Amino acid sequence: MMMPSQRKLALIILVVLALLSSACVRTAPFSERAYYQAISLKVESLQLLDHSSEPYNNHLPEINQLKTHLRIAYEYAANRPDNEYSTKQWAVMIDTSRNLMGGFFIFWKTKQTLSDAFIENYKQQVGQAFNEIISLEQGKIRRKE
Repeated sequence: MMMPSQRKLALIILVVLALLSSACVRTAPFSERAYYQAISLKVESLQLLDHSSEPYNNHLPEINQLKTHLRIAYEYAANRPDNEYSTKQWAVMIDTSRNLMGGFFIFWKTKQTLSDAFIENYKQQVGQAFNEIISLEQGKIRRKE
């Protein structure tokens, strides 16, 4: 049986080990392409959201193009070494069961047209999610040229 002082010491050691292991997590270096891609897709997504007060079927070419571009961003992130955090963010963005772009496409298709108030609220939510992806990429270490 451990004494209280031994428990404290064991807890301190576990905390220190956890901190050390998290400090050693490798992340992919900054990618100009990933950064530009995230900004471009944010603009493209918000522009399409502006049109969701119109019937879904009127915008099928733009919707399909944006879905493809979002999927490309996900695949690019997923295939970069040490890029798990960005990959998870893109996965959430395109997940059809979540309340970002993947879920938005399903909702718009179901409703066909959306109210201006809903669109403005959703734009804020999507914009914030893209800002998180952009910020994560900005915070990565840049390689020395």
